[in-house]
Amino acid sequence: MQSLQLSRPHAIMMVGIPGSGKSYFAQRFAETFRAPFIDSLVLEQQSRDDAAAGTLIGYVLGELAKTGTTFIFEGNSDSRVRRTEFAMWARAHGYTPLFIWVQTDATTSLDRTRKARSLTKEAFAEALKGFSAPHTSEKPIVISGKHTYASQAKVVLKRLSEHNRPAAAPLASARPAAADSRRSITVRS
Repeated sequence: MQSLQLSRPHAIMMVGIPGSGKSYFAQRFAETFRAPFIDSLVLEQQSRDDAAAGTLIGYVLGELAKTGTTFIFEGNSDSRVRRTEFAMWARAHGYTPLFIWVQTDATTSLDRTRKARSLTKEAFAEALKGFSAPHTSEKPIVISGKHTYASQAKVVLKRLSEHNRPAAAPLASARPAAADSRRSITVRS
């Protein structure tokens, strides 16, 4: 598949509770459209501490921003404050921020995290408690974490294509403008 050809580059941030399907969608979408995917968890695991991880993530995003390429980012999206910071950063670097909120019920998400052994039940409960859902003003694209990748991608592509369309020119009236009545000739039989 081709890479995303958008009129303006997008900084896509994945949003959702642990186990909702954020990583799955992001990896598949990035693979399908040859877009860079930055998973902050991978960078955090490679760092010696949180400060080093933050520095590394900032560096990677900064270098990526120089390319003007649409990219997908997963990490630190649990609070509105973090998402606002990301949106401000994206705009400052010439990107249109876009949030993709992957919704999945807590029971399914917990089951997924337990199977993946990524979080304990207690850590999941803490993450769930700390999550704040996107506000309507953030204009997230909402997809279900239980739907197929194809149906999820269709929803996202629809929104991206709306962002990519040029403003429509006003349509010419299908009906000709009425002539000035003082100069018209009326024929009656």
